[in-house]
Amino acid sequence: MGEEIKVIVFRLGEEEYGIEVDKVQTIERMMPITRVPKTFAFVKGVINLRGVVIPVINLRGRFGLEEVEATDQTRVIIVAVNDMQVGFIVDSASDVIDLNTDSIDSPPEVVGGIKAKYLRGVAKVGEERLLVMLNLSEVLNKSEIIQLEGLEE
Repeated sequence: MGEEIKVIVFRLGEEEYGIEVDKVQTIERMMPITRVPKTFAFVKGVINLRGVVIPVINLRGRFGLEEVEATDQTRVIIVAVNDMQVGFIVDSASDVIDLNTDSIDSPPEVVGGIKAKYLRGVAKVGEERLLVMLNLSEVLNKSEIIQLEGLEE
């Protein structure tokens, strides 16, 4: 029997994704982002959140999806990855659900154009709903983390 985990559900386009609640520190409305030169295109810059400088990544850009203008629904999900805070820009963050780890299947090679290495798996929620679970340590690889850590200083 798998364990129950709490998952934050967010959207990129038509797809729903999940991140474990224990990795999420806060969800914020879109705020001004300071651009930083010579970073990856999907790194939008940094924000000052309650006195902490946090690099912000557009997940659409990271996954090679078309980037869109921010709306009232756009959110920045602040997560902790390898002892570092990073903000992910998502189209919307909708709810928190309980998920049994047994309902998470390993990911197919490509889901919606996103490489499987970024994914922990695909969870079945109810009869009709699928939730793509992110593998946060792969969304940011080590060389990118080293570059982002330089932005925090």
